[in-house]
Amino acid sequence: MTTWQTTLTFDTPRRGTYAITREVEDALRHSGVTTGLCHLFIQHTSASLIITENADPSVRRDIEYWLQQHVLDGDPNYAHNYEGDDDMSGHIRTLLTETSLTVPIKGGRLALGTWQGIFIYEHRRGRFQRHIVMTVQGQ
Repeated sequence: MTTWQTTLTFDTPRRGTYAITREVEDALRHSGVTTGLCHLFIQHTSASLIITENADPSVRRDIEYWLQQHVLDGDPNYAHNYEGDDDMSGHIRTLLTETSLTVPIKGGRLALGTWQGIFIYEHRRGRFQRHIVMTVQGQ
């Protein structure tokens, strides 16, 4: 059994989804693991990781539309707003999505479905640098 770990860093210029499947696959090749598990953990409380449709961007726009309708920026009932009106809403959005993902590895590749991709989902409107700890275990 091999365990390999690295940290991937991504810039997120604004709220939205950012495809990272290619970068994760590139890092996976360096691990040498061909069968096992790839675990991803984002080290932030206002950005998340999602696996969703990778072909039609309207799916991600619809997800954002839904979140905007249900998790309001600047809600006057939020006590936590130290970094602006998208601060607390960013934390709630992260709770509704995921901070970690585990994907099987098969044949040295991520065993994602045909239409699946891995995305960082930035929940804040500003520019951020996001760090993802990637741990690969297997043979």
